[in-house]
Amino acid sequence: MAENNLSDKDALAKLKEIVDKIDVGTVCSFPQDSDYPHGVPMSRQEVDEEGNIWYICSAESETFTNLSQDSRVSLFYADPGNYTFLSINGDASLSRDQERIDRYWNKMMEGWFEKGKEDPNIQLLKVTPQEAHYWDSNSNMIVNLFKMLKAKVTGESEDIGKEGDLNL
Repeated sequence: MAENNLSDKDALAKLKEIVDKIDVGTVCSFPQDSDYPHGVPMSRQEVDEEGNIWYICSAESETFTNLSQDSRVSLFYADPGNYTFLSINGDASLSRDQERIDRYWNKMMEGWFEKGKEDPNIQLLKVTPQEAHYWDSNSNMIVNLFKMLKAKVTGESEDIGKEGDLNL
């Protein structure tokens, strides 16, 4: 893969493109009593104009407990079929902005919060990326494998995608 580091608006556009395309990523928080991160799959609600990634979580979750004690967070998005991956490290903050909760509320949330959108356990999780790295192929894995094999046989280089830092 060719290296293609991106900055500012280009980095923000790439981050938003990948997060919106994949949607569900693994959100990792760091428990105080463990050497290992705690990861859970979560669907993003929004990537805002500043590059912050928003989620809804429960005040009763282990993620909430961990982030209340340590704001470090790592996010991992993966679409192996299209060979697209994104790794983000950042800072998390928790809030109860009712206007955002109202905006993000949908039928799926009712399954998690039986008391509705006024449930006091609903928390907004905002992740502010500090560093991010992406791998993005131009096609699916089978096409990329064929291109790599062709390059090996012919000695010609093949474009199998880009990877690089996202400097937001």
